[in-house]
Amino acid sequence: MSELAPVKIGIVSVSDRASSGVYEDKGLPALQEWLTSALKNPIEFVPRLIPDEQPLISATLIELVDAGCSLVLTTGGTGPAPRDVTPDATLAVADKEMPGFGEQMRQISLRFVPTAILSRQTAVVRGQCLIVNLPGQPKAIAETLAGVAGVAGEPIVPGIFAAVPYCIDLIGGPYLETHEAVCNAFRPKSAVRLANTGD
Repeated sequence: MSELAPVKIGIVSVSDRASSGVYEDKGLPALQEWLTSALKNPIEFVPRLIPDEQPLISATLIELVDAGCSLVLTTGGTGPAPRDVTPDATLAVADKEMPGFGEQMRQISLRFVPTAILSRQTAVVRGQCLIVNLPGQPKAIAETLAGVAGVAGEPIVPGIFAAVPYCIDLIGGPYLETHEAVCNAFRPKSAVRLANTGD
């Protein structure tokens, strides 16, 4: 079997109360569990639990990109409240905005709650890293990444992670492969590698 490239993934939970110990953070475990189940590649996680402070969020994202993360997923702080500044901090460090991710995340969430339109989730590219702002609840994190399926398991709304591996290809990151039962990643036929043996 061919070797899969290792990938370094930053996971960031943004929460005043969880970071100060008022309650247990559930965002980081949810992100790590889903990514471990979805990706075939060996993963090195770089976790951060930080308060809703815009300069600190931006600095953390820059730190993770500079540390070699190909993907950074944040959870929390994406609503309209005064302390919800994760998208603002993310856009401040962006080379390119990727608005399709936010559009799709809201489409998924609208299947469950009408207040999904209040979400400001977004995604950006910085260097060779994709940064995605996810919702704060573990159930919503999984739904956003995996998508919505019908009673027979047929996909109704694709999850955003289906587009992540090809996006990372395009920005010069490692070739990611997924377990199709969890996430059926899409690539154009010309971008599919039959064997990833390295150079």
